[in-house]
Amino acid sequence: MEKQMNLLEDEMPQITERELDCPAPAGSVLDLPKLPALSIRQPWAWLIVNAGKDIENRSWKTNFRGRFLVHAGKGCTRDEYDDAEFFAIQYCGVNNLPKLSELQRGGVVGVAEIVDCVDSSDSNWFMGDYGFVLKYARPLPFTPCKGALGFFNLQ
Repeated sequence: MEKQMNLLEDEMPQITERELDCPAPAGSVLDLPKLPALSIRQPWAWLIVNAGKDIENRSWKTNFRGRFLVHAGKGCTRDEYDDAEFFAIQYCGVNNLPKLSELQRGGVVGVAEIVDCVDSSDSNWFMGDYGFVLKYARPLPFTPCKGALGFFNLQ
């Protein structure tokens, strides 16, 4: 797994500090890049940027391809967390999910790239009508900001 992670890191396009300008004074979104953002409920956002979740499931398709900011939505009930934790452990082998109270919510938590949108996939993470195929995901320092439905620009 470590060898695979190093290979992935070597293949990952380098994002310079200038591109990210992360973060400005704590809580400021002014210096984040002019990338679109997509709000994703926790713990799914954490799983994307920390645990290799390579599909973001949606009921709608997209033609967007490219990098985007992963915004962790504010909402997450105990039942939603427990269901996601069970799925991540049982079907994807993730055993290091933080506790619900430790997950950052209501802000940007990472960056990823959408390389395709599919209606079927062999990925264990696929379970929706459409799957946004993700690559090069990585965490960023948490930056609080409002979310929105669909792709959106930070205010």
